[in-house]
Amino acid sequence: MSRRGRVTVGVLLGVFLLLTLLGWGVQAWTDWLWFEEVNYTGVFSGVLVTRIMLFLAVGLAMALLVGGNMWLAYRLRPVLRPNSPEQVTLERYRSVLAPRIGTWLAAVGVIVGLFAGLSAQTRWGQWMLFRNAQDFGVEDPEFKIDIGFYVFQFPFLRYLLGIGFTAVVLAVVGALAMHYIFGGVRLQGVGDRMSTAARAHLTSLVAVFVLLKAIAYVLDRRAMLLEFNEGVNLYGAGYADINALLPAKEILAYISIVVAVAIIVFSNAVMRNLVWPGISLALLGISAVAIGGIYPWAVQTFEVKPSVRDKEAAYIERSITATRDAFGIAGTAMSPYNAANLKPPATLATDKSVVPNIRLLDPQLVSETYTQLQQVRGFYDFGPKLDIDRYQINGETQDYVVGMREINYLELTPQQSNWINRHTVFTHGYGLVGAPANQVVCGGQPFFVSGFLGERTEEACSSATETIPATQPRIYYGEQMDGSDYAIVGRPEGQNPVEFDRPTGREGGEQYYTYTGTGGVEIGSFGRRLLYAIKEQEPNFVLSGAVNDDSKLLYVRNPRERVEKVAPFLTLDGDPYPAVVGGRVQWIVDGYTTAATYPYAEQVNLQEQTADELTGLGTFELAREDVNYIRNSVKATVDAYDGTVKLYEFDESDPVLKAWNKAFGGDLVTPKAEIPADLAAHFRYPADLFKVQRNLLSRFHVTDSSEFFSGQDFWEVPNVPDAPDSNEKQPPYYLFTQLPGQAEPRFQLTSAVTPAGRQNLAALISGSYLNGQPRLEVLELPDQTAVSGPVQVHQKMTNNANIRQELNLLTSNQAQVQYGNLLSLPFGDGMLYVEPVYVKSNQTNAYPLLQRVLISYGDGGQYVVLANSLEDGIKQLVELGRKAGAETPPTTPPPTNENPGATPTPTPSSDTPPPLTPALAAAATKVQAAIDEVKAAQTSGDFERYGRALKALDEAMTEFQTAQGSGGGAAPNPTPAGSPAASGGTPSPPAGSPGG
Repeated sequence: MSRRGRVTVGVLLGVFLLLTLLGWGVQAWTDWLWFEEVNYTGVFSGVLVTRIMLFLAVGLAMALLVGGNMWLAYRLRPVLRPNSPEQVTLERYRSVLAPRIGTWLAAVGVIVGLFAGLSAQTRWGQWMLFRNAQDFGVEDPEFKIDIGFYVFQFPFLRYLLGIGFTAVVLAVVGALAMHYIFGGVRLQGVGDRMSTAARAHLTSLVAVFVLLKAIAYVLDRRAMLLEFNEGVNLYGAGYADINALLPAKEILAYISIVVAVAIIVFSNAVMRNLVWPGISLALLGISAVAIGGIYPWAVQTFEVKPSVRDKEAAYIERSITATRDAFGIAGTAMSPYNAANLKPPATLATDKSVVPNIRLLDPQLVSETYTQLQQVRGFYDFGPKLDIDRYQINGETQDYVVGMREINYLELTPQQSNWINRHTVFTHGYGLVGAPANQVVCGGQPFFVSGFLGERTEEACSSATETIPATQPRIYYGEQMDGSDYAIVGRPEGQNPVEFDRPTGREGGEQYYTYTGTGGVEIGSFGRRLLYAIKEQEPNFVLSGAVNDDSKLLYVRNPRERVEKVAPFLTLDGDPYPAVVGGRVQWIVDGYTTAATYPYAEQVNLQEQTADELTGLGTFELAREDVNYIRNSVKATVDAYDGTVKLYEFDESDPVLKAWNKAFGGDLVTPKAEIPADLAAHFRYPADLFKVQRNLLSRFHVTDSSEFFSGQDFWEVPNVPDAPDSNEKQPPYYLFTQLPGQAEPRFQLTSAVTPAGRQNLAALISGSYLNGQPRLEVLELPDQTAVSGPVQVHQKMTNNANIRQELNLLTSNQAQVQYGNLLSLPFGDGMLYVEPVYVKSNQTNAYPLLQRVLISYGDGGQYVVLANSLEDGIKQLVELGRKAGAETPPTTPPPTNENPGATPTPTPSSDTPPPLTPALAAAATKVQAAIDEVKAAQTSGDFERYGRALKALDEAMTEFQTAQGSGGGAAPNPTPAGSPAASGGTPSPPAGSPGG
């Protein structure tokens, strides 16, 4: 290469290194500033220092081992080499290497060390746990070693062993190459093909490799407790492993030591050749096959397989016990529930603990309703799924469907999406919106409750007096924000605010705001602006006047990503939820500590075990992580206004969290005793943990080894009831209810399970907190129960002749029926099923409205009603049970509209309707006039007029029903043909209004 070429390559290489180092430097600096903002610099420095130390330690060790052995091979080269064509050919290479041998060896060492160091720095988590290991207080059933060895020390020891094997193999290859190039090893010529020095060097390396193999056999004995036992489809060593393979590994370890000694002695002291060392290695290989392979196979085939159940019984019990302990299901309360009553009890009508708390609002379906009615501006969004929490208002605790009015940057118009507007004007959302989960108004709309003091509900046909008080309603951190949605906030004192806050008044006025929170990184100086201009590749940080001396940069604004950055050792639940705590909106994120090396415990893939109908639709998909130990050890919070992150210890007995806390200085998490009471009141059983535990309980509720082996009493999670062919599992659902055996109503996560391969109901599993402690409970039905499961119940209810006719009236080419959560509720020694029915018009910007409620009792087919309201349905169900005859199955009466605001469904009239009374005729006229006014208001775009029209329609319908029930006779359907209500839908809000 010419001098110019060398200069060009050097310049290009220098530029590449400069840009790479600059990128790393900018990333590290901005990360430090971010961690400084959230007061977790100990995490940043702890991880960074650990990664650097591992990179240097392992990289340097690997470089010295490989480079040192190559240098030793060079030093041991023979002075005189026999003259042969082979040596003449190699002389060219020696002439290149010898003058700069130190440089060449250093280059090889640096390259090897670089790759080894890069690999090692990714093991920072294993090293931290290794250094800060804790005792579990539980010993493995075979070696009587504390479980902490397997969780904290075993993974890093296996990694070190792998590094050792790699180093020895590279050293052998490098040394052999050097010996060959410099004549210590020859392929041609007379005499010894290997010099004495080369033989001693290479055989010593081979002996070290065999000694490492002896250590590997010792660790393999421990690893056997983690491996899959195909004979019983469980994890952990089985009969053949313990009685054949385990002693075989021990014998092979001793043989490896003997072989290592034989290689060194026979190669260099006795025979001084490679014959006997080669024989020793061959014998080791034969022993490994015979002792470690053939013998265990023979025991498994001829002793275990003919009587698997008896031989494996003790080891099945080990797996059951370990799995139940590792996944926190050992303390599950199992209770029988007979469910023998198939007739609705009269106490349904007077119940005060279950029926009043039945949740009608589906958080997935009503998300569109929230967006349309509470959106205020088109760029606000509530997300594809809302959340469920409980609040105590006016002394009464009940569950609420809550959502955050967040900025959705994807909904900004092109004019709003320029850099100034996107990052300095549209910076935040405004307000938490909630509605009681068991109430609807105005033809099926939620009964909205305000989320901050002084806010009036925007639902015109209801006037909520209670509130969920939040003194700071602004949302700067939310689920709708990704990594690119940073915000620049802050203005000098006296300057007008520029951040859009919310619309005010009835004249379309807008209010602006200046951020005053503690969150954000200060970017007032030129250096900070330049730094973030490089990071974001955006020159406006330096050029734009929107960035001033008082500016702050808010980034990493998604609550889940924020906690993940602060606590990278946690696995986070896929469903963060907001709560008003102490007047501020807090995001609550459940954090899990996990491990994959718990002896005998079942290993599961978190992504597969937590996937269901809602995954990706409002809940985050978990990573493909294989674990066999999990604890909900941390409750994390993120302040929606200033982004403050706090980690609260929730499981005080978790050794994994203790190890991580110790690794980061001992003050990383706040002790459980310091959790504020008003925050703890909003903790809920985490969904992803519950799914994993539910799926495991479907098998591991069986604790007898013989019954487990037969698998006859296993359960499974049913598919989505209204779409059973989708192969998507029914998600668990949150309820504020009281199950049998519970002293009072609790906020709990509940799921129904069915027998494996069948669709009848097998059990109900619930997770809740009792006195601040997690509690799993199972209501197990008899094996031969006649009670239907969720899929069967939905099919029976919707295929009922009378109900199918009513549902067909709700469905047309202008509207569609959508089904909400199918709730399975044990009541009165039987099963009560409730499924809300929504209707969504096909018109633009329409949203689902709750129009009917499907209710059944018993097996789901005999006692079933389709009612306009829950109260009406319960009355009808009780009446059906009272009138039920021994031979004649009950029929379903047509629903009566007792829910104010519910849209009536036309009923078939007789051929000769009775004459109208004057009162009924007047009521019908009012209904027609109210419908005309609704249509006119919809066309005008006046939201206030539209709300008043809806309210007038509701009052007119109530008056019409009263007149009809007073003996007024039947009347033609007052809803005009072709109107939205006639087609089973509901008029959409006027375009341009908060609902349209």
